[in-house]
Amino acid sequence: MRTQSTPGIDDAGATDHPSRSDGFVRGVSGIIGGPLGDHATALNRPAGGERRFWTAVRIVLALACLTLALHWVQKSPCQDGAWQKNEQYTKFCYTDVLALYYAEGLNEGKVPYRDHPVEYPVLTGYFMGALGLPVHALGDDDPSINQGQWFYNLNALVLGALAVATVAVILTLRRRRPWDAALFALAPALLLTATVNWDLLAIGLAAFGLLAWARKRPGLAGVLLGLAGAAKLWPLFLLGPILVLALRAARLRAALVTTGTAIAALVLVNLPAARAYPENWDRFFELNTTRPIDWGTLWYIGRYLDGKVGGDPARLGPFEWLNVNIPTLNTLSYALFGLACLGVAVLALRAPRRPRLAPLAFLVVAAFLIFSKVWSQQFVLWLLPLAVLARPKWGAFLAWQIAEVCYFVAFYGELLGAATSRPVFPEGVFVLASTLRLATVVVLCVLVVKEILHPERDAVRTIYSDDPDGGVLDGAPDAPWIDRWRRPAVSDTSRELATS
Repeated sequence: MRTQSTPGIDDAGATDHPSRSDGFVRGVSGIIGGPLGDHATALNRPAGGERRFWTAVRIVLALACLTLALHWVQKSPCQDGAWQKNEQYTKFCYTDVLALYYAEGLNEGKVPYRDHPVEYPVLTGYFMGALGLPVHALGDDDPSINQGQWFYNLNALVLGALAVATVAVILTLRRRRPWDAALFALAPALLLTATVNWDLLAIGLAAFGLLAWARKRPGLAGVLLGLAGAAKLWPLFLLGPILVLALRAARLRAALVTTGTAIAALVLVNLPAARAYPENWDRFFELNTTRPIDWGTLWYIGRYLDGKVGGDPARLGPFEWLNVNIPTLNTLSYALFGLACLGVAVLALRAPRRPRLAPLAFLVVAAFLIFSKVWSQQFVLWLLPLAVLARPKWGAFLAWQIAEVCYFVAFYGELLGAATSRPVFPEGVFVLASTLRLATVVVLCVLVVKEILHPERDAVRTIYSDDPDGGVLDGAPDAPWIDRWRRPAVSDTSRELATS
């Protein structure tokens, strides 16, 4: 007698097929003939069965390469650096990578931190110098080459390789759900923002850090997460969920090893620049401390509403007041993020089943973006791999991506309006796009929380018994005190009534 299987799971290979298991994909698949049939599953046949070159893994990797190639084409009008008539905005091809080659003095052979302050954490500065200084030396030997274009293309090649490596990590972590990685590979946000800045450096290192943790190598995981945090600070936030989950599972030793090695790697990478050139090294922290409310943030939306619902124009609204009083803005932003992290910790400890690592990591990084006073266009890349690992469902993911595309277009309209002093869109259009982006991230957070509270709805747990990213946490029982802490103590009288 054939046992009933989970919809979307191939019994032979225990592989998920989204056209069967994902409601959104199943509906859309009707356009091309409906869900995948039994005779079409040769893509995932077990060892010894019929082999085909185009396996799911190879298809997803090819899609990632295609997306990155299209991104390079989309940025190509700006590669020569001869930006005229604001074509970097009208053609949506602006990139910090090219602009900062000149702004940071790399075209003059200046060494980051030694000769020029850098507005990014040290590993990003080192990375800029490691690629930029050889290009400058080559340009000195051959003045005919366009140094900026060479620098951009070299960065695009390395950052693209890191993006493909991130896809490979997702595929490794989801061997039974290879199509989940297609969410990352085909994401419009990746197509539009992959090389706007150097964020893929931190993303690639963080992805390998998560893979090391999943492979029960906490020391290596810490080193990689520490290096990622030295490129962009957000990967350090992943240590919080690791510690909380380890506390619930009584596996604190591994989590402390990861945290300790991450801090050690972070300090060792920062130390040379911090000791030798403290003022130039401090530029990143100074800038983030003193900058006011940036475009597209929650606080920016509030400033717009101040002007619409305020009474006396001579009086500052609350958000405009925060924009003037930046120390208070910083304190409030950090406090809200801290409260959100505390909420995630409580959720992790009180959930009916210990949550997976990826959903908690997604919630923490999303909370940082929601309450931050800066939310640059490429920051969406931070959430992409975490969203795929946390909630690999296409419907809400695509709604979020559409909102990001709308914001991308509105953002470039805002840039062009600022450059020409002639607004492209009414300010309300940009605020609406910012609100939609914020709202879709919040909706994703709500959906993730619901699945934590109702683990039977978790798509990953329909095929994995616990947490494929959990490492030492995967399959581990909760600490004995968890049940006592989660449930209020029952008085003797109540217990007697319940048993009578």
